[in-house]
Amino acid sequence: MDAKIKQSLLSYKSEVEVEMSSILDWWMEHMLNKETGFFYGEISGANIPDANAPIGLVLQSRILWTFSAAYNYTQNKVYLNFAHTAYKQLIIQFYDKHYGGMFWSVQPNGIPVSTKKQAYGIAFAIYGLSAYYEATKDQAAVDKAAELYRCLEMHFYDPVYGGYIECLGNDFSVIEDVRLSDKDQNAIKSMNTHLHVIEAYAKLYTVLPSEALKQSVTQLLDIFEQHIIDPTTCQQKLFFEKDWTSNASEVSFGHDIEAAWLLQEAAVITKDALRIEKFTNIAQAMASVVAANLSPEGAVYNDYHTHTQVLDKGIDWWPQAEAMVGFLNAFENSGNTIYLQHSLTSWAVIKNQFKDARFGEWYWGYDASGNLLNKEKAGFWKCPYHNSRACIEVANRISHLLQ
Repeated sequence: MDAKIKQSLLSYKSEVEVEMSSILDWWMEHMLNKETGFFYGEISGANIPDANAPIGLVLQSRILWTFSAAYNYTQNKVYLNFAHTAYKQLIIQFYDKHYGGMFWSVQPNGIPVSTKKQAYGIAFAIYGLSAYYEATKDQAAVDKAAELYRCLEMHFYDPVYGGYIECLGNDFSVIEDVRLSDKDQNAIKSMNTHLHVIEAYAKLYTVLPSEALKQSVTQLLDIFEQHIIDPTTCQQKLFFEKDWTSNASEVSFGHDIEAAWLLQEAAVITKDALRIEKFTNIAQAMASVVAANLSPEGAVYNDYHTHTQVLDKGIDWWPQAEAMVGFLNAFENSGNTIYLQHSLTSWAVIKNQFKDARFGEWYWGYDASGNLLNKEKAGFWKCPYHNSRACIEVANRISHLLQ
């Protein structure tokens, strides 16, 4: 390896390890409600907690994943203790003892706010529980993850067209509004849910391998190839009817660069040589398209509406984090240093525009005019998952490259 590239990688690894520690320090300092012993549901941009805010399943599961993964990387028992708290809160407050599955949101005292069962949220619970089992070898945690896997397969899997429906009621009955959030279409299937189901299944497979789970992962890979990724543009379609008819006209650059490396990773765990080759090529193609649509500073824009040809020039924190990993993955695959530079530029954008030097953690983002968004530092959708995961992934990948 060229000495200049080697030094660049060493510096990059050192910086992201420091940043991971900084992110986790912020969450440990601000997120725990010392009166309840559990987590707040929201923290403002100025680090003011809202003790009455409900906490969402996605936030809870991502906190569990983050501190479990951080312990797995560092063996720092402070992180493990925080993971223990996240696990306890998830099981006590979110698990539906009557019908099974996980509630979508709860009050600080654990009383459910939204009892709907969202496949996306259950997938993140599987993801967090799998990482926690990896850290602790707690059999109850992996048993719960396996139970939730069976829950998705029993209630959400579509045996006719394949894939998973978005959402069901508390008792797994059909409901009308299945949206993940207010900005999403009310569609029966989505790219976003399938991306995080395969992420969760792949992680569970690494700690609890089974032929059934491997088959679920390979079926999901096939769904991405056949229905979700447009073979002409190498971009993902976002929303679908039950038969996979696409009914959306926008693309999400952040989800594309995230899917690029996640799908390749899922293919690798199957040890299927043909799928590994196929999704390595897909990852390169998707990274190339995102790279061709960056801002002049090298940031990843939010969305592009294909029918109106309108580009949303807003930039949020999480696509920049995913670009760090997605572009580094493309460099690993190809050896083309342009992708390493894109990854480094993504990190530079984060350092220059997203790190909050006064209050800590990262800003939410900027609107299309470049104005800073005055939004929460932690909340239903602002979690320590994208940024800490990017740091861990980059550090691990650089260690592998240097070996």
